[in-house]
Amino acid sequence: MEWKRLNGEPILDVYESVETTILREIARNNKLKICIGSDSQVRGEKMDMATAIVFIREGKGGFMFVKKTSSKHNIGMRERLLKEVADSVEIAYKICPLLERYDIPMEVHADISTDPSFKSNVTLKEAMGYILGMGYTFKAKPNAFAGTSCANKIVQ
Repeated sequence: MEWKRLNGEPILDVYESVETTILREIARNNKLKICIGSDSQVRGEKMDMATAIVFIREGKGGFMFVKKTSSKHNIGMRERLLKEVADSVEIAYKICPLLERYDIPMEVHADISTDPSFKSNVTLKEAMGYILGMGYTFKAKPNAFAGTSCANKIVQ
């Protein structure tokens, strides 16, 4: 499945659509920040995964582009969480030249708990190292809304 707007409208080229969106928001004098996050849900032998590119207009709300995929579930929780991070980093890497060109800050959100009592915490250091190592700003739960809320809405 390819990228779509939240209303279901397909996006033919995500790079081009992100740039068009940035230019439109700049023309409207909106200050932007982009947050990218992924989430997944396992149901039986099926795994649904979603990634969201969230455009935050400072003081004026936001909107998002989303991508959802489905596959046969055959990986453990650790691998699944790291796949979420990898999917987020992949799109961050793809659009990063645009964000640098237009001086738009970006955060990569990991749907991983900072609380050691939660199972997802087992991948916190790896995810943080991967994201920070790529040069991106890292956010985890409870501050990782692009994954925990936005992408989660798509896989529910």
